[in-house]
Amino acid sequence: MKFLKKHIFGIMASFVLTVFTVYALLDAFVIVRSYGAATGATYQAQTAASEETAEETAEESEVQTASDPVVTENGYESDSVSVTLSEYRYLGTTIHVADITVSDPGQLLTAFADDTYGKNVKDETSSIAEANGAVIAINGDFYGSRNTGYVIRNGVLYRDVSAGNEDLVIWSDGSFGIIDEDEVTAEELLEAGAYHVFSFGPSLVEDGEVTVTANDEVGRAKASNPRTAIAVTDDGHYLFIVSDGRTDGEEGLSLFELAEFAKSLGAAVCYNLDGGGSSTMYFMGEVINDPVSGRGSGERSVSDIVYVGK
Repeated sequence: MKFLKKHIFGIMASFVLTVFTVYALLDAFVIVRSYGAATGATYQAQTAASEETAEETAEESEVQTASDPVVTENGYESDSVSVTLSEYRYLGTTIHVADITVSDPGQLLTAFADDTYGKNVKDETSSIAEANGAVIAINGDFYGSRNTGYVIRNGVLYRDVSAGNEDLVIWSDGSFGIIDEDEVTAEELLEAGAYHVFSFGPSLVEDGEVTVTANDEVGRAKASNPRTAIAVTDDGHYLFIVSDGRTDGEEGLSLFELAEFAKSLGAAVCYNLDGGGSSTMYFMGEVINDPVSGRGSGERSVSDIVYVGK
């Protein structure tokens, strides 16, 4: 009888463990959870200010008559946005660069998959871009794959849980800064004028100098990978950088190689976003690079993008 009780207990314990493991996997990768933005007067005031600015911009646009944009295979030119695409061959890897100039730093925007902040809410970069009328877009930091790391997008705070990461802050004036999550809260960043905060990293270039070494790498990543990075060269002048990799004839880049390349283009600050199968560049209805998801060729569904609209 004693043996039978132990046997039954063992079966029950194994069953509970199996159920818990299955639930944990579903919760991590499948179950969709939609969350709201953080609440509070600071965030409400920020949102109200953003809406007021949008209304003023709309009123001004009604008075001014904008000319039709000029669109070519490798470029887009309007009264307020200029995009030029270039393709480079560097260290056995194809690198796609979008050289972007905007008249208003508020034109550098972000968007969530399904316009929803949450866990396991994902879509392809191209689909999110098309839904938001993007001219040019790249994948973001895939915030939804983690439960920690600051998330501020378009002037709204969504997550203020430190992961101890090195974050990119895009301030309301369009300038870039690098911060340590252990030294400042997301709420403090928002109050100081942060418009976007990305928590992936690391920083690649600061003050025009490379900040990583040949030995630095993102956890669990290979030494050479498809990569996505965002950089600023001057006021209102940005670079979206996406490299290919993991395919025949495409070596991919290490973080150090990506940093050196960004520096060669004149980057004052450059930051590493989610790479590997997530790396995607979209331009006017087309995917420009050759994305490779973990299940083969093609786009990986992600939680967010960075883009410039029409």
